[in-house]
Amino acid sequence: MKIEIQSIHFDADHKLIDYIERKVSKLGTFHDSIKGAEVYLKVQKAAEKENKQVEIKINVNQKPLFAEHTSVSFEAATDLAVDQLKTQVKRYNEKLRAK
Repeated sequence: MKIEIQSIHFDADHKLIDYIERKVSKLGTFHDSIKGAEVYLKVQKAAEKENKQVEIKINVNQKPLFAEHTSVSFEAATDLAVDQLKTQVKRYNEKLRAK
């Protein structure tokens, strides 16, 4: 699976990029036809405590699935967004089996 990570208005370190790639690549175990993912990292208002936003978009059989979360750290936001996408992929698989 090809994973594109874009950090907007800052440079993400390699530890963060490796962490996100590891987490997002696990989504491939739930569905075989996930070809790639786009991840956007943003820092919202600096005065707020929960200001790290992660947006993840994956394409499953030409159907886009999207999740975004804001948290204290990028790692926590990534975990929440991946869990949300995991649920969406499982629902998508159930719909395919029902047909």
